[in-house]
Amino acid sequence: MAAKARGVKLFVESVVPHFLLDKSFAERPGVEGMKHVMSRPLRAKHNQEALWNGLSAGLIDTVGTDHCPFDTEQKLLGTDAFTQIPNGIPGIEERVNLLYTYGVKRGGLNLHRFVDAASTRAAKLFGLFPRKGTIAVGSDADLVIYDPQYRGVITASTHHANNDYTGFEGFEIEGRPSVVTVRGKVQVRDGVFVGERGRGRFLRREPTHF
Repeated sequence: MAAKARGVKLFVESVVPHFLLDKSFAERPGVEGMKHVMSRPLRAKHNQEALWNGLSAGLIDTVGTDHCPFDTEQKLLGTDAFTQIPNGIPGIEERVNLLYTYGVKRGGLNLHRFVDAASTRAAKLFGLFPRKGTIAVGSDADLVIYDPQYRGVITASTHHANNDYTGFEGFEIEGRPSVVTVRGKVQVRDGVFVGERGRGRFLRREPTHF
């Protein structure tokens, strides 16, 4: 990030686990610790403040997930050898809600920077802008109507991922998408898929220009 601040043309992404989880999760005994093994490994909690500050300042461009949905049985492959623990945790379902809750609602993250990091800048980096990442004439009508009043708790018993655990078990959530449209048609309403299967399209990327 220091190089970026000097004007070096580069792009930085971090992942949700590093903003909210610390190395104590990976130090838990037995399989509970294995569930939080990822690359790069979780760091000390005091590093999280620097990440949030970097995100707010735009030095961190986007926030990903480290989504690697190994289940508990697969994680146990490393019972006798740390190097055999599959790397990564599930998290794609939780990413936006966690970023909104602990960034916008409970932190100092600007709402516009939240949208930029979660959508706009990612679309630009992957050569999909302005078809994606903005609301404009000619863009795909992929819209999210967000409900800031929603309150919930993340738990594996209710998530939609085909996985028997979540790395964010017990985390509180303030807000979630209430309606999601794909090219103008409602696909999700209040956390339930109500749309048309197979509506997704392969997106061919264009060269990125900055």
